[in-house]
Order: sequence, then C-alpha cells, then structure tokens
Amino acid sequence: MKIFRRIVWWVSAIYMTTFVAFGQKVGSTSMQFLHVMPCARATALGDAYSVWASGAEAVFWNPSGVALVQNQELSSTYIDWLFDTRQGALSYAVSLGNMGAIGTQIQYVDFGEFQETSAASPYIKDPDAPGITGRTFRPFSYLVGVTYARSLTDRFSTGLSVKYAHESLFDGQMVNAMVSQGVYENVKTWTDGIMFDFGVRYNTGYKSIQIAASVQNFGADVQYAKESSPLPLLFRLGTAADLIGADGLLVSSDGENRVSMAFDLFQPNDYDQQEHFGIEYEFANTFAVRAGYKFNYDSEGLTLGAGFKQTLGSVRLSLDYSYGSMGAYLGNAQRISLGAQIQ
Repeated sequence: MKIFRRIVWWVSAIYMTTFVAFGQKVGSTSMQFLHVMPCARATALGDAYSVWASGAEAVFWNPSGVALVQNQELSSTYIDWLFDTRQGALSYAVSLGNMGAIGTQIQYVDFGEFQETSAASPYIKDPDAPGITGRTFRPFSYLVGVTYARSLTDRFSTGLSVKYAHESLFDGQMVNAMVSQGVYENVKTWTDGIMFDFGVRYNTGYKSIQIAASVQNFGADVQYAKESSPLPLLFRLGTAADLIGADGLLVSSDGENRVSMAFDLFQPNDYDQQEHFGIEYEFANTFAVRAGYKFNYDSEGLTLGAGFKQTLGSVRLSLDYSYGSMGAYLGNAQRISLGAQIQ
C-alpha cells in the first residue's frame, strides 16, 4: 500500500506540474516533429507504449523504462513520414548495475527539398514562374538527449531525460523579412531549446498488470523570427497486461503463446485528450503481430505491424515494422526498426 501511495503521488505530481501548460490551442506549438514518435513496435500498437517502453527504446517514450536494461541495448528506426519527410532515430542504453542505467538518443528529420519563392522583383514579375527564384532549400531538425533511470524497488522505477533540439526552416542563419507593413528586419530562421522528460513505471505484482506515466518536452518557449511558441508538451498515463500467457489475466499458458493489451491516456498541450490502444500476439518470444488504434485524431487511426526476434550467440536481434493510416488525403506512415540486445 505504501508503494501504491507513492505511485499516486508521483503521477499526480507529474500531471500537476504540467497542468498549466495544457491550455494551448490546436496547432499553437513549435517543433511539431516531436509528435512523430520512433520505434516500429510502439507505433504498431497505436502509441500505447508508456508501460512497455524499456531499454534503449524507452528514451523516446518513458525514461523510467531505461532502468530495465539488463546489459546493453541499441535501437534504430527509419520513418517514412508524410510527403518527402524522412526521420531517423538512434538510441543506446547501458546498465550501471546498482547505480541505475544511462541512455542516449539522436533524432534527425529531413523535410525534403523546397523551392524558394519571393515577392520581390524580378521574380514576382516572371510570367512563366511568378515568385520562383530558382533556388532550393532543405529545412531540418535534430535532437540529442541523455537519460538516467533507476529502479527504486524491484517493482518501481523512475527516470529523467535532458534533451537539446534544433530546428532550421531555411538554409541561411538569417533572412531579411517583412515583420510589419513596410518594415523589414533581419530575423533568424532557426530555433533551439532545452527540454526535460520525466517518467515512472510500476509493476503491481498482480499477475502481469503494470502502470506507467510520463511527461515529455517540458521546457521554455522557443522563438522563430519575432514570435515565440511553446513546445509540444506530452503527458502519458498507461496500463498494460497479458491476457494470455504465463501470468495471463484470462488464460494462464505455458508461455509459448502470449496475447497482451495496452491502453494509454494521452494529453498534449495543443489538442484535446486522446486515447491509444494496442494489442500484440507473440509466439515463442520470436514472432509477433500487432494492431492498434488512436482515438480522437483528425487523420490518424488504425495501426498495424509485425516483429521478429532471433538470438545469435550473446546478441538478441530484433526487426520490427509498422504501418499507420493517415487518412484519405495524407496516405500512410511506415517505420522500420532494428535492435540489438547484448545478453
């Protein structure tokens, strides 16, 4: 009961710390790439991953899960996002024994090539390509971060991440832009910021039921040109359990067949509350199929995926794929993840 009260206190503290920020209007935050999450297994489960995020992947979802790394883990993800946007993510976690565990992450986003346009002469007067200068540019974003996590008991772990993010909207550092009617100034075309993630994870001890919570991207507003905007602050509260398995809620089996379910409440500061649901079937801890659904989204909804794991010597390799529907007009998003765990 004492541990349960501690969990309630931690979750309440996380939510109350970020409550004031959950009043922004839709689309009023900057650095929207922070909404695009890595890890094919997680996204195939409809982003219901606050509990199951562990080891190297946990740095992207819930830093407390880094404490579960046994030795060393490496994870990488390639994301084929909307239009020409591509995103890559790499993470690493290592156990420090009784001192906890450390994780690191790198993310990079390539938004593709854009044509430069201008309202100045002579470009605006070109009848064949009005406004087209003939030059191109490539916006990009990147993020680096470090995570520390520790198990405070055999059931309860907590973690903290510190991250630095940079986003550039144009090739040059500065551009001469009209900031008001007839007034031009040199303004910067990029922004950066420091942000923090915090999370907790608790194994209830009753069969396979676990709960977790995390807050991501807590930090000061960032500024492009003359105006500043908040970061996309994300709060997750989730639970997960095996329905069929060695500790299954419905059926207790020998462990060869496992069916698990996860559910997350998700509260961003730039949209209403959303819900994430995921279900996974795994055979012999080797092959898995997954499905999920994201509720109260404008375009996203159904997610699907599969994964394969194989041990080679002392290394456990994993390959995961996910597909996410983005609606009739935006198509779909696909992710491929590769992982290695040194046992």
